[in-house]
Amino acid sequence: MLFRSKDLAKLRAPFPLEAVGLLSDDADGRAIRADAAAHGINAEQLHVTSAAATSYTDVMTVRGDGRRTFFHDPGANALLAPDHFDFTRTRARLFHLAYLLLLDTLDAPGADGKPRSLEVLRRARAAGLRTSVDCVSARPHLYGKVVAPALPETDVLFANDFEAEQLTGLTLGRGETLDRGAVERAARDLIARGVRQWALIHFPEGVCACSAAGELIWQPAVRMPASEIVGAVGAGDALAAGVLYGLHEDWPMQRSLELGVCTAAASLRDGTCSNAVAPAEDCLALGRRHGFRRI
Repeated sequence: MLFRSKDLAKLRAPFPLEAVGLLSDDADGRAIRADAAAHGINAEQLHVTSAAATSYTDVMTVRGDGRRTFFHDPGANALLAPDHFDFTRTRARLFHLAYLLLLDTLDAPGADGKPRSLEVLRRARAAGLRTSVDCVSARPHLYGKVVAPALPETDVLFANDFEAEQLTGLTLGRGETLDRGAVERAARDLIARGVRQWALIHFPEGVCACSAAGELIWQPAVRMPASEIVGAVGAGDALAAGVLYGLHEDWPMQRSLELGVCTAAASLRDGTCSNAVAPAEDCLALGRRHGFRRI
């Protein structure tokens, strides 16, 4: 998935960006390569296969309230394997793996019976990279088999409220019924299940982060006027990109979370995933202009 790299490019991240993935030499694959080049993203490890078409997702957004439905064709993503990742060719400091539960070969068990994504995460950490991971809100019956085993190799985990519920078995609530205490318990539980540095749980109202030391940090979402919201597709990706920007630059988590929610808010202004993301200072200014919600 190129969304995070593209969001980071639009934030004008002051560090090199690289993408790893598997495409076909078809129109979609060529468009992704062109998009990467246009945003200065190194595509040397965007491999090409003739065995499948490039993956795509059709997103249907309800005009009135922004609700979304996704229709996904895994295509070449289903064939992405540990051999496609070469950490000897990078000087990166941070490796983000997206998305567990959408990458069939990496989700499948290896010789040790554990998902092959662990091979990738272990090699990234052995190469000195900080690892971050997220998954998708699908296949709840597979969270225990695919996502949970990856947590001990994950330095930073991004999970939305649904995903956190699947991993912890806790009920967090939604909207007015959101239970802050349950969110905090879930974040602590994810740390207890192996997340090495930070577990982040995000939802429309904001985000809660828990450190390995037990520190809890809340950051409310931007109070965006309904008149400025076009669609929410890509908002979670934008939030993660903003947080990763801050973590890469050694910002405190509170400041990183603020950039995350401000980047997510900026993304809401367009129906695409990334087109409305702006330079980091502009996103932060958007948050200051509209203020933040209460949670």
